[in-house]
Amino acid sequence: MFNEQGIQQDSSSWIFFVKACFFIAIAALVAGIVFMPVDWWIKGYLAMGTLFTVGSTFSLSKTLRDQHEAQKLIHKISNAKTEKMLKEFEMSGHS
Repeated sequence: MFNEQGIQQDSSSWIFFVKACFFIAIAALVAGIVFMPVDWWIKGYLAMGTLFTVGSTFSLSKTLRDQHEAQKLIHKISNAKTEKMLKEFEMSGHS
C-alpha cells in the first residue's frame, strides 16, 4: 500500500499481526523458561540471554533501517544532481 507521496506503508492488519506474533513468541519463550524443570540460576541465565538477544535484534534492525534510509537519501541527492546537470546541458545545447 502506498500513501499520497508514493511511500510504501504497511496496512494496520499487517502491523497488528507482526506485533502479535512478536509478543506471542516472547510469551512462549518466557513460559518455557519459567516452567523448565531446572535450577533458578539456569532460568536466570536463559532469561538474560533472551533479553540480550531481543535487545540486540532491535539494535540491528534499527541500524539496518537507518543504513537503508541513508542510502535512499544519497541516491535521491545524486539523482537530483544528475537531473540538474542534464537540464543545464539541454539549456546550453538548444539555445
